Amino acid sequence: MSGELVAFLSRYIPVSGDLERIFRENDFVRTFPKGSVLLRPEDRAREAYFILKGCVRSYIVKDAEERTVDFFVEEDAVLPLGYGREEPAGHYLECLEDTVAVASDPDREREMLARYPELKAVCLAMSEIMAAKLQENLARYRTSTPEERYRDLAARRPDLLRRIPQYRIAEYLGIRPESLSRIRRRLARPRRPGGSSDRS
Repeated sequence: MSGELVAFLSRYIPVSGDLERIFRENDFVRTFPKGSVLLRPEDRAREAYFILKGCVRSYIVKDAEERTVDFFVEEDAVLPLGYGREEPAGHYLECLEDTVAVASDPDREREMLARYPELKAVCLAMSEIMAAKLQENLARYRTSTPEERYRDLAARRPDLLRRIPQYRIAEYLGIRPESLSRIRRRLARPRRPGGSSDRS
C-alpha cells in the first residue's frame, strides 16, 4: 500500500530510498473496510487522513437525523474538527467504501517534517488546496439554491453522483431525497431552443 503514497508524493518531490523505506516499514498507510467509523462526536480527533483510495463521509446528527457535511475521495485531506486538541470532535467520519488512507497525528507529522523537510512543500500545497476548497464550498452553500448546488456538484464532482447513494447526496445538499429526484427529473428534460426546459 505504501506504493500508492510514494506515487502521489513523486508528483511533487523526489522520494528518496530512505523515505520510501520509512513508509514501507511503518503503518502510515492503512486500510479501512466499508462501514468503518474513523471518528465519533465524543472522540478526541487524534488522527488526520489523506485518502489514496475510497470515500469517507463527514456527518453530524441533529434532531435525530444524520446531516452530511462533506465527502472525501482520492487525494482529499480529511482534517477533523479539533484535530490535535483535547476536545470532542463533534462529528462522525465514516467510510462509504473500502478505503486506503494515510493516517497521521501531530507528533508523527512534526517528526517527519523535521527529518524530511522536503515534505513541507507537499504539506503546503495540500493546505492551500484544503483552504480554497473550504472557502469555495462555504460561499456556494450560502449563496445558491439546492438546484444550483446540485448542478455545481454535477459539474465539479460527477464521480460523487455515481459513487454515493442519492439520499446521501440529498443530505449533503440540505434537501429531502424526493426534492433531489424532482431536481434531477427537471434537469433531465430536453431543453427547447433558447435554453428553457420542456415542461410539457
